[in-house]
Amino acid sequence: MNRWTPQIDKTTQDFKQAFGSLTAGQMNWKPHSGTWSIAQNIDHLIVINESYYPVLQALRNGTYQLPFMAKLGFMVSFLGKAILKSVQPDRKRKMKTFPIWEPSESQVPPGVLDRFAQHQSELKSLIENSADLIQQGVIISSPANKNIVYRLETAFDIIVTHEQRHLEQAKEVLQMMNSEGA
Repeated sequence: MNRWTPQIDKTTQDFKQAFGSLTAGQMNWKPHSGTWSIAQNIDHLIVINESYYPVLQALRNGTYQLPFMAKLGFMVSFLGKAILKSVQPDRKRKMKTFPIWEPSESQVPPGVLDRFAQHQSELKSLIENSADLIQQGVIISSPANKNIVYRLETAFDIIVTHEQRHLEQAKEVLQMMNSEGA
């Protein structure tokens, strides 16, 4: 049932392996102001993933309200597939994130990798505790836009795929840093 846990574990390990030996200065290094640092990429993942927590809490409390768009099955399927496709790791196109998902700070404090590992553990528990909701085919809306609707199962696909995208983005920043001798 839970196809996401192994990928979350692998992604967490990949982040630790790629960036675990870097200093705080290296984690916050940017090739230019328009690019996120490694730390900002990691912080962004924490911010975006945690934005789903209130949605799941409202589902559990019975207080979650879906917009009209959720009643249109073809839109649920179409939007879910479109968002999932847009977060693929190949990064053919650069995407701008919604303001609520911007990294919380321009200089991320030390320990972001440890916070990420802790976050990943919480995320796995959240997903594991959502098996009943997934089996029910629950539909949610994006925390960033109520009119973007998709199945909870698709949301978890989006989350784990999006993490891979930002792992690749952070690795590119590391390559630039190494090539510039920073």
